[in-house]
Amino acid sequence: MSLSEHTTPEMSWGATGWSIAGRLTLWYAASAFLLITVSTGVLYWVLVRNVDRQDDQFLVDTVQIIRGLIRERPGDTAALRQEVEWEGAARRYTRMYVRIRDSGARVLLETPGTGAVLGVRRIPAAPLDAEPGPGLDIRSAAGTPYRVLAAWARVGPDGESSYLIEAVLDRTAEQTLLRGYRTRVWIVLGLALVASGAVGYWIARRGMRPIAAIAALAGGVRSSTLAARIPLVGLPSELASLAGTFNQMLSRLEDAFARLSAFSADLAHELRTPISNLRGEVEVALGKPRDAIEYRAVLESILEECVRLSQMMDGLMFLARADSPETQIVRTLIDVDRELRTVSELYEPFAAEAGVHIQIERDGRGGLVATLDRTLFQRALSNLMTNALRHTPVGGTVWLAAGLTDGVLQVDIADTGSGIPAEHLANVSDRFYRIDPSRSSTSGGLGLGLAIVQTIMKVHGGALEITSEQGHGTRIRLMFPVTEPVDSHRVSV
Repeated sequence: MSLSEHTTPEMSWGATGWSIAGRLTLWYAASAFLLITVSTGVLYWVLVRNVDRQDDQFLVDTVQIIRGLIRERPGDTAALRQEVEWEGAARRYTRMYVRIRDSGARVLLETPGTGAVLGVRRIPAAPLDAEPGPGLDIRSAAGTPYRVLAAWARVGPDGESSYLIEAVLDRTAEQTLLRGYRTRVWIVLGLALVASGAVGYWIARRGMRPIAAIAALAGGVRSSTLAARIPLVGLPSELASLAGTFNQMLSRLEDAFARLSAFSADLAHELRTPISNLRGEVEVALGKPRDAIEYRAVLESILEECVRLSQMMDGLMFLARADSPETQIVRTLIDVDRELRTVSELYEPFAAEAGVHIQIERDGRGGLVATLDRTLFQRALSNLMTNALRHTPVGGTVWLAAGLTDGVLQVDIADTGSGIPAEHLANVSDRFYRIDPSRSSTSGGLGLGLAIVQTIMKVHGGALEITSEQGHGTRIRLMFPVTEPVDSHRVSV
């Protein structure tokens, strides 16, 4: 058993790469994971921005309060000291530091520990009367994260001097919160990746199930299962179109196989009769010594059977070549009236012997020419004349006529024979088809005449039309398309 027999059809890796199901799974998982990643990233960014905005707002409020005290109550040092030293108590889980320096960088007031946090570093400060913010993230020498904001404040109502206010917020708790959030985000993304792959695989398998069913049915098509069809109910529109096309192909194959089977059976039957005749005649001839006259009679009978076999093989070879897509015909400009006269003269002796009259009807215009394969045109007329004479009784008439109607050359051969029953009209041009199954190739034709005519019309792009009334005769019309104007003076001889 080969390795390919163990491969799952939904997720197989072929010579050209991933299967459709595998690619769908990959795209589903990648797109879903990307969407989740972008969403969580945006949410995390929004969270960080909100935290920064809240911290900045707290720092701005603190700076603005101190600004107001310095401007309105510059001499109330106790109130200012209380605000500076105890500002950190406003937040329960974070530490707040405030430092006030004069224009000469001398520290006037500060929350205990502020010097250890800020040291001597200079923080960009908002100008006088300007809205402070936003804050700046810094880290102390010990690595603790802080948010710092600085602004200048006027001293007293007249504002002759100014102080620098520096507010610092400890962000350790917030960073711990964000760190925990990032950890949970990575866990969620990992689970999302696994879930996306699983869901994508399930969707791909479910979506590819109809294709797998179509592939399974196609893989099981045999000569004995050509009647199987893909059910179209419930299929997506795209696959319904594919399945419908596949069903049509199966119908054509079933019809072609049925025709081939019937053709093979008919061919075997047709060959068996002359071969059995040949064998019987040879066995009779060898059964006992005979004189030269008897041997000659046997040889003549054998020759007759050989000629019939040769005609059958010629007809079948012609049909096989004509069915090939590479079939090319040699078109020449021919005089249709002249060809009708030629065929009439050729069959006149046979008609006289059978007591049948041949008559050519003309439309009076004359000079009717067309670009056709002359050999095939003559063969079609000969086959139809043979059939007409065979089925026309003594005293009957066979008519030949030709005319041009709406760019179509119409050639008619009609007789006053026995006619064809209506139920047989649709099949008389099939190979080896006989209206009377009891008739053999000895008493009748080979059953290939109309099939050959039908094929000749096919390679010319034309059509064959048969009308018949039982007991009154048959009319067969050959219709050749005329695609270009012709000149009656350029007719081949």
